[in-house]
Amino acid sequence: RRCGRPGGSWRLGAEAAGMASREEAEVQVSELELLSSMFPRREEFLVTDPLALAELQLAAASEAAEMPSSKVQFTLNVKPEVPGASMAEFSMVCALPFKYPTVPPEITVRSPLLSRSQQIQLNSDLKTYLMQNCSGEPCMLSAREWVKDHASAYVDRELSSSSVTTSNASQSEDVIFTRLWIYSHHIYNKQKRKNIIEWAKELSLSGFSMPGKPGVVCVEGLQSNCDEFWSRVRRLTWKRILIRHREDVSLEGGGHAEIQKQRKFSTLEEKCFDAHGPRGNHMDLGQLYQFLEQKGCADIFQMYFGVEGH
Repeated sequence: RRCGRPGGSWRLGAEAAGMASREEAEVQVSELELLSSMFPRREEFLVTDPLALAELQLAAASEAAEMPSSKVQFTLNVKPEVPGASMAEFSMVCALPFKYPTVPPEITVRSPLLSRSQQIQLNSDLKTYLMQNCSGEPCMLSAREWVKDHASAYVDRELSSSSVTTSNASQSEDVIFTRLWIYSHHIYNKQKRKNIIEWAKELSLSGFSMPGKPGVVCVEGLQSNCDEFWSRVRRLTWKRILIRHREDVSLEGGGHAEIQKQRKFSTLEEKCFDAHGPRGNHMDLGQLYQFLEQKGCADIFQMYFGVEGH
């Protein structure tokens, strides 16, 4: 970004820094376009912050453009061959620092197949690989290949003897089932409504979303996936949004069957209850109460609205 302050050498330094930033922005845009062309389906590659991408594209296109206010964040889903697991999916939750590729990308790999300790070990090894192999060159494709080639080895990896005690002590932390009850002043925007449905599907969350005024969203599933969903949703622009209530249940064993037993909803779908009002956006809260009662969640109604349902 140019600055009109006097002092030739100072301004030259600022311009040089701006050029470096623009060059990095160009490299990032090119790599994201490559990923998009190689993985066109949203289940494979999804930019989770379109605004940051738009700012990055502007910065790459013009010297006069402001540098982005936030890092571009996206998800790459990988399906390595895992013996005995037909639907093994590993999600790479990624962010590109402003100075990437001069500095490595920020990547966290997640999968329901991994225990907490296995996930920590995998991400630690991936970070080491990135530090050694990402120095000034785009490396998202090679990072994805590394995960595809190595992730399955962590699923059945035995813990070293020094970490067995720690693992046993924190066994209850390995798999936590979470249910979030989110309240918003209103949910009208079609893109937000679409994001809620798609992100829940991507993160294997069930629940429901009630648009209108007020807006109510419930998601349930693995704790890490619920936290990722909330992290994405809260970054969108809202008049008011908050977690009204949170439920966390530690699961022994933590297998797929135990997770399914905890669910009160089969999928995540949008629910509209006889919308009325001048804009057709006020939902019938009596019907919402009946819906919650059917799902065994009637007590939540009072937490949301401060009154007994009927």
